Amino acid sequence: MSAQQVLFDAPGPRAVRLYRIMALVGTVVVLGVLGWIGWRMWDRGQLTADKWMPFLEWRTWQNYYLPGFWDTARAALTAIVVSMSLALVLAMGRMSDLAPLRWVTTVFVEFFRAVPVLIMMIFTFFFLSRQGWFPDELNPFIATVTGLVLYNSSVLCEVIRNGVGSLPNGQREAGLSIGLSSSQTRRIILIPQALTAMLPTLVSQIIVIVKDTALGYIILYPELLTRARQLGSAEANVVPAYLVAAALFILINYGLGRAAEAIENRQRRRSRSAAKAGQGSATMGDASGVAAGVGMHGKIGTGSTSGTAEDGY
Repeated sequence: MSAQQVLFDAPGPRAVRLYRIMALVGTVVVLGVLGWIGWRMWDRGQLTADKWMPFLEWRTWQNYYLPGFWDTARAALTAIVVSMSLALVLAMGRMSDLAPLRWVTTVFVEFFRAVPVLIMMIFTFFFLSRQGWFPDELNPFIATVTGLVLYNSSVLCEVIRNGVGSLPNGQREAGLSIGLSSSQTRRIILIPQALTAMLPTLVSQIIVIVKDTALGYIILYPELLTRARQLGSAEANVVPAYLVAAALFILINYGLGRAAEAIENRQRRRSRSAAKAGQGSATMGDASGVAAGVGMHGKIGTGSTSGTAEDGY
């Protein structure tokens, strides 16, 4: 019996018929909405050839989409690296045995989890603009990355902490039994396993970071959405420009999702191989023990037989 059969009852004929009707109605509704959107775009001249011809020219990609893609990737990669590093530090602090450190990190995490990313970007942008610490063209990048890091590091901290909490207690006890301290056990044993266990959630949050780079549009960061707006203003094709930008975001996030699935499948295969190897070693050890026992029994039996024969002689 499969897990699905244990958790859920198999649908009967009436339920199957209801599901099919719901699927058919949903498909008709979606197709109707898409058709209505297409008709409205055609009626307003957004599907004419002259609106889409600029996308066949290299200058469009060279001047707009490729620079926008690079700025999006630059902000996203910087935010991902810094967020993960800060999240590990925050997770260690939240699980620390020192109460003051635990309180400080808890306040930090709970505060920045509650503040919207856009507000942190805008606040950082105007603060840096007033202080004049960096060149004006660098302020949007720093503000975008800062907002992404403060929010996502707090979220990733909780993901890591929950991953550690989901591990068996034997992992922590094993670390303590070999002489490691609590912090060493968390750093060396628990957190690496938590990162592996929570990989799908971590990748989902990374995809959120990539998508949230579009919020830099508000503070004039020249990411993909800003470049699409500039192209739409220059070529008078705002809707097609945004549609192409949306398609590029979908491709980026789809690629990240597929990469995460590949990594997860690889780790699953590696775990299965290790488990099979452990079972094989245990089986060979049991067989060796049985063979050794049989050999010893044979030797003992031979000796007693010889002794009996000698006594009779």
